[in-house]
Amino acid sequence: MARQPDRRSAATKVGLARTLSKLGFCSRTQAERLVAEGRVQVNGKTVRDALLRIDPDRDHIFVDGERVIAERKVYLMLNKPRGLVTTRDDPEGRGTVYDCLAGLDLPFVSPVGRLDKASEGLLLMSNDTRWANGLLDPASHVAKTYHVQIASAPDEALLVRFGQGAEVDGELLTASSVKLLRSGGRTAWLEIVLDEGRNRQIRRLLGAFDIEVLRLIRVAIGGLQLGELAKGKARHLTAEELATLAT
Repeated sequence: MARQPDRRSAATKVGLARTLSKLGFCSRTQAERLVAEGRVQVNGKTVRDALLRIDPDRDHIFVDGERVIAERKVYLMLNKPRGLVTTRDDPEGRGTVYDCLAGLDLPFVSPVGRLDKASEGLLLMSNDTRWANGLLDPASHVAKTYHVQIASAPDEALLVRFGQGAEVDGELLTASSVKLLRSGGRTAWLEIVLDEGRNRQIRRLLGAFDIEVLRLIRVAIGGLQLGELAKGKARHLTAEELATLAT
């Protein structure tokens, strides 16, 4: 009798570079580099194909002769300072958010979403890719709240127009809500809530109304508040905080 294919194994197989990332060992880009350099073995054999599909539950992966096993799940919140880029390595030599994690006993973690170099505030980092993808999925509609200082004092009519959105480069950019927090002289602070994440969405939206952004701070993601966490510091999320982000 012919042997039936192992359907379970085929369904659970994942690309080698992606597996190393999901195990929390390194980023996918770093994994691809390790594979290309011949430093990765699967079941005792050196592999140079980063796309080779393997079963993480059955196959044994080694890097430089050391077994790679799943790291403990880590969920961090970081108060990102202005001027850092949200990446592991920067070819231009700029400071990155990983500088804030120096000295901490952590497995490899990745940013959950982005904050551009000029933006600051709440940034999540984790090695749980499934959890991160759930938060980033547009279908989850996890709200993100920002406090934005602008170089003008908008009237009510302009706030209404902000809320209606604007088409920029063929995209309709909108906000879930826009409200004035305070104003004084020639500047004002707005609270802007988004339920989707597009590249530089707030800056582009306000730019469509010729409004200059002076500061942009993310203060909340869903029910999770930045709170009093010091700038440049990171801490683990509590079980209660994780529950507020359940999608």
